[in-house]
Amino acid sequence: MISDPWFWALAIPAVALTGIGKGGLGGGAPVATLLMALTIPPAQAAAIMLPVLCVMDIAGVRAYLWRWDRRIVRILVPAGIAGICVGALTISFMNDDWIRILLGTIALGFLGWTFFPKQAQLEKPGDAAGWLCGMLSGFTGFITHAGSPPVMVYLLPQKLDKEAFVATSLIFFFTLNYAKIVPYLWLRFFDASVLVAAGLLIPVGIAGVYAGLWMQRRIDVRWFYRLIYALLLVTGTKLLYDGVTGLEGHG
Repeated sequence: MISDPWFWALAIPAVALTGIGKGGLGGGAPVATLLMALTIPPAQAAAIMLPVLCVMDIAGVRAYLWRWDRRIVRILVPAGIAGICVGALTISFMNDDWIRILLGTIALGFLGWTFFPKQAQLEKPGDAAGWLCGMLSGFTGFITHAGSPPVMVYLLPQKLDKEAFVATSLIFFFTLNYAKIVPYLWLRFFDASVLVAAGLLIPVGIAGVYAGLWMQRRIDVRWFYRLIYALLLVTGTKLLYDGVTGLEGHG
């Protein structure tokens, strides 16, 4: 059992925000691991979030069952799993400070991608681009659970209808989250404290999903995104700073 009150003070709202995002407002997922990693080792934070995400993903996939684009899924899913394997091998050689640097870099990169002006692409990316984007998504999402920017670069120009787009995204991240379980076990990320914390936070995530469904037509979604972006900026910068100073302290 994790007894640090600061962990719970950050974890509960972070998981709730993730649930709200999955309930219809979008966003939210990258924040939880980053906030938890301010108080506990980053790999432990990612391991706590994985069961929570796996449970929340079930509802989304059931709602859009078989509405995804099968051709795109056949490209992205194997590529994403390959990216997870690369991520697992990379993380196995990193200490906590290097993982903090990776987390902070991905968080700030996510922000940069969000605000960078995007030009409309005239041609759909090919299968090779799909493999590259899928692998990058699997790699960046292995620890941060924030693999959306690379895969969106491939998905958005495909001009799928709304249901197919949402369903394809859902099945991709659903599959990747469950695929992470094996390397997490291999890396021994799951222990009793992780599983207890995840079990206590799963109801918070589910409540967040229902709150998101209720809120999506009642609040201005821009305020939700501003909160997420502010948290990404603060936590990403703090983790990057902590990682760099930690390495210097051991140098």
